[in-house]
Amino acid sequence: MTDLSQTNFFEFEADFTESLRCIPMIVRYKLDTCGVKLKLFHWNQLSQTQRQQLVETPCATALEAAAYRTQLRDWVQQQTGNLPSDLPVEAQPAWMDASQIPESVATAAAAVGQTLSLIQWQHLLPIQRFALIKLSRSQHENANFLPALQEFHLVAAPI
Repeated sequence: MTDLSQTNFFEFEADFTESLRCIPMIVRYKLDTCGVKLKLFHWNQLSQTQRQQLVETPCATALEAAAYRTQLRDWVQQQTGNLPSDLPVEAQPAWMDASQIPESVATAAAAVGQTLSLIQWQHLLPIQRFALIKLSRSQHENANFLPALQEFHLVAAPI
């Protein structure tokens, strides 16, 4: 299983994590947790230091999420003159539910010739389930879905 505690990034994100030119999954996870819809334009207006802080700042508890939201909104407003949009925070987000594989994930897996078992899904960390859900959405280009499956040891990596 991938452990983000040391790097904060998944291997499938390696092409942009050093520069932080794209919003990494760990930040996208925190955005969904604190209820902020951050556009790539907003992200790119933030300084490298601010982006790194958003990667590293905790956002797990209600208090941390509120502080994260406030800081992020303040920075975006300072840099762009606008506030980012609100995002509804789900009481029971799909990535916290290990009892069933979301249809989008099963469909994306089938599209790359793979299947996931419920046991595999249940053994994933919430951040891994989050990544697979985000990567399987129809509006996502899905280029990293198979690499994520491989990174999470759900399918064999190519030789």
